[in-house]
Amino acid sequence: MGHSSTTDVLVVGAGPIGLTAAAELRRRGVSCRIVDRLPAPLPFAKAVGIQPRTLEIWDRMGTVRAVLDAAVPMRGQITYVNGAEQPRIDLVLPPEVPYRFAALPQYETERILGEHLGRWGTAVERGTELVSFSQDADGVTSRLHAPSGAEEELRTRYLVGCDGAHSIVRKGLGLSFEGGAFPEEYMLADVEADWDLPHDYSLRAMHLDAAGAVDDVLVCIPLPGRGRYRMSMKVPPELSTAQAAAAADGVVHGLQGGRAPQLADIQTVLDRLSPTPTTASNIRWSSVFRISHRIVDRYGHGRVFIAGDAAHIHPPTGAQGMNTGIQDAWNLAWKLALAVEGAAHPGLLPSYDAERRPVGEEVVGRTVRHASAQGVQSDPEDADTLMLREAQLLVGYRGSPVVDPPGEGPGPRPGDRAPDCGGLTSPIAAAPLRLADLLREREHVLLLYGTGLDELARTARESSAGRVGTCVVLPADTPPDAPAGPAVLPAYHDTGGEFARVYAAERPTAFLVRPDGHLGARLSPATPHQLAAHLATVFAPTARH
Repeated sequence: MGHSSTTDVLVVGAGPIGLTAAAELRRRGVSCRIVDRLPAPLPFAKAVGIQPRTLEIWDRMGTVRAVLDAAVPMRGQITYVNGAEQPRIDLVLPPEVPYRFAALPQYETERILGEHLGRWGTAVERGTELVSFSQDADGVTSRLHAPSGAEEELRTRYLVGCDGAHSIVRKGLGLSFEGGAFPEEYMLADVEADWDLPHDYSLRAMHLDAAGAVDDVLVCIPLPGRGRYRMSMKVPPELSTAQAAAAADGVVHGLQGGRAPQLADIQTVLDRLSPTPTTASNIRWSSVFRISHRIVDRYGHGRVFIAGDAAHIHPPTGAQGMNTGIQDAWNLAWKLALAVEGAAHPGLLPSYDAERRPVGEEVVGRTVRHASAQGVQSDPEDADTLMLREAQLLVGYRGSPVVDPPGEGPGPRPGDRAPDCGGLTSPIAAAPLRLADLLREREHVLLLYGTGLDELARTARESSAGRVGTCVVLPADTPPDAPAGPAVLPAYHDTGGEFARVYAAERPTAFLVRPDGHLGARLSPATPHQLAAHLATVFAPTARH
């Protein structure tokens, strides 16, 4: 065994999920190392769909601008069935949602998140593999194998496994990973097409057999670049890997070995299914891909947690996988940071499993249904609800042990996503602000809608040892010279009444927004006692005095 070292958290796996976890930990001042067994990032356009909720997360993290510079818009989907065009699907969201759907190659997502992590002086330790780990009441001891061949013993407070479908961390915890595999195999390819289809729309072309089942399919997602797409289609027999030996752990998911599809293989499918004659060119990457659907029985144990594909794998329908994993990491990171600081209530870390595993179960079930039918459009939900769900804007944590009961009434309730809105004015800012501007790169924020709620700000500060900030939102009819409360509190005027409308706030109300952008509490009438009781479920007693 080589030398020993220590840090607060070890993150295993440097895909988008691991990079998100590490960046959010480092942003909060937590010492962290992130390792990946691969010597370099993979230059593959695997996960490419970016959901609006993920863009909100990246806004909160402070990295969304780089994504907007690199991504391309996804305005909808064009569908053909047996050569006949179907009604076009337009990805339309309510006006208060600040971002729309986008597409970005996974290697670009990893580049942007890696550069963001570098702001805190942390880089991925490439070619470094987790060999084993053990935990006790005080921490985790991990054995790492470095590129040089040397072994290192690392002692940490916590371990986070973001190491994919064949996760060493999941196996080390002995977690079950129940599910199954789809018999179908697919080709993936990053190519260009010279058709005249609108580049900001994806294409789904299907052929149905006499019984109405899908027996041939082509899905094309736009990528940055003229006529560039990530295409997926069924594998011809000569490229099948079905007879190859299964993975040692029995999980058949992701990119497969064997001969990579060539441009001619892609062209054959385009000749068969493309709605308009086209020629494929400039193939950058291709592979055979197999799909499984599995989910763990719990998202961690003790001081060790898992996120992303280590916890749940499923069909890529609706681009849910990577986006769901990023939300796993985001949910876990702020809770881990408080735990490292000694400021977390004992029930806070267990709430990671309580909040995220139901989300994973829902995503696995929904994507399996969609993959077994004719895609997202086969869902029976109304169009507006379907769009919000696909955008991951309906993910919520009602019933969580660290969230107040939702109660009755309109507007977002405890556990729901805290929606964005605009029209917030300030005597200093020359242009109206969005709520996202007030929340960016902040932790817990208490939003006080109305006047006369001064005591709540003091309660928030004292009950969290200063870890909860406060903003006042003044109703539209508040006179300009009305006192907003203590001068130290920032106050913004809901000039157009958009905050009141979106939040269904008709009287003085307090909203506690968590670091992950979900409501922990909605208090109306708001009392210091109620607020203190909620914060007591989040912060440790020592952090409240």
